Amino acid sequence: MAFWSSTSVFTSKVPRKILFMFTLSLSVTYLFYSLMSCYNSLQFPLQDNYVYQGRLVTEETTFVTLREKLYSTSFQGFHDNEFTEATASEKSSAVPTVKDHVETEQRTEWIRTQASPTKSASVYHTTALEKDQQDFSTTDSDLRVNCTSDYGEKKLPQAIIIGVKKGGTRALLEALRVHPDVRAVGNEPHFFDRNYEKGLDWYRDLMPSTLEGQITMEKTPSYFVTSHAPKRIHSMARDIKLIIVVRNPVTRAISDYTQTLSKKPDIPTFEVLAFKNRTLGLIDASWSALRIGIYALHLESWMQYFPLSQMHFVSGERLIVDPAGEMAKVQDFLGLKRIVTDKHFYFNKTKGFPCLKKPEDSSTPRCLGKSKGRTHPRIDPDVIRRLHKFYKPFNMMFYQMTGQNFEWELEEGSESRSSQD
Repeated sequence: MAFWSSTSVFTSKVPRKILFMFTLSLSVTYLFYSLMSCYNSLQFPLQDNYVYQGRLVTEETTFVTLREKLYSTSFQGFHDNEFTEATASEKSSAVPTVKDHVETEQRTEWIRTQASPTKSASVYHTTALEKDQQDFSTTDSDLRVNCTSDYGEKKLPQAIIIGVKKGGTRALLEALRVHPDVRAVGNEPHFFDRNYEKGLDWYRDLMPSTLEGQITMEKTPSYFVTSHAPKRIHSMARDIKLIIVVRNPVTRAISDYTQTLSKKPDIPTFEVLAFKNRTLGLIDASWSALRIGIYALHLESWMQYFPLSQMHFVSGERLIVDPAGEMAKVQDFLGLKRIVTDKHFYFNKTKGFPCLKKPEDSSTPRCLGKSKGRTHPRIDPDVIRRLHKFYKPFNMMFYQMTGQNFEWELEEGSESRSSQD
């Protein structure tokens, strides 16, 4: 103040007003440019007109085209040459053959039996499902580190493994159940897709009791492909953590078919079910074994309700070759201490899968049940090639949405040599 008082220029009121206005204008200008520079980085949680939080989708038109093409061909088939150039031989063989007619009849008969299953078939399916669950579900006495049993309280899950079928969800769940801070249901509740009308109290009662600091979990792979599951889970807990185990969609489809074949040996061949018309290259995108593998289509529904920060994608392939590495990422995502390490795994060469063991003793490792490690039927390499063409644009979009490259294109052709599920 002494400095200003000693300067006669600033003693008058007019210069002081000018200085104040000048300073104010500079402040407003700085604030304006700051806001403008930050504007592009802002993200708004819109429900309908949202932006993928992983990477900006620059090929939005491409995805819309793929999705519309898929929906429009759900009951007509999907041509495997829609996004690739057809070969001369494929163009010249556009006339349906007798073989196509026979395959169509087999498909029709199969679909008819699935639409109106007999009582005995239904009973058989239920029995087989229960047997599978008994086969590959561990018990607390097998591997559990923690034994809370009936102590604590039952809570709704804070994390769910929502998919995908035949991706490796059972192996992941069993590995997580070794962790002392994880409590999970052994069987699949199917609450958000089949039992939602029973209410949250029914759902909570299925959960195991947990102590303070423990996480309640469940897994139901069909949630990922159920259209109303995202909204229902979001209404229960908008901050829930979601885990998705994904696998090369071609290998996954073969594995899915192998499981069905083990229960119903009289079903048509994989090649027959995969095509509406094989000569024309018309792929049946409505067959569930193929449709599940269109991950980008299903993920779009989930990203309308949950940000990527609440989702973790596990590579089904790496879960086999490096289970400890994948488990480390999952434990970090769940905010858990890295307790499940390579000491908990033993690779079984016969089954082709890692088995779980207790690191503190030399007891026999616990492997997944007989329903895992089935021998795959041999699939025509040409069929595998066509399926890779079909999935490629959807895989590329999935990589962009998640910000991860699973490198499934590098495995092209290997599925024909894959022998185990």
